[in-house]
Amino acid sequence: MKVKVHVTLKSGVLDPQGKAVQHALASLGFAGVEGVRQGKYIELELAEKDPAKAREAVDAMCRQLLANTVIENYAIDIAA
Repeated sequence: MKVKVHVTLKSGVLDPQGKAVQHALASLGFAGVEGVRQGKYIELELAEKDPAKAREAVDAMCRQLLANTVIENYAIDIAA
């Protein structure tokens, strides 16, 4: 089973990498970019066949390792 995890900074947390990308885009002539937020994309291949059990396992992975839940949110997408 393929699982996709998107990790993003919580609203209000400063994103210096996003700011650097925004400035780089402006210097390359891409006008009108008012904000950039950068995150992580993680793709997992699991042996688990039960989507509920897979979601529970990946949620634990996110809380323990994949995301810093103090400053980051995460979203889990399980491909059927």
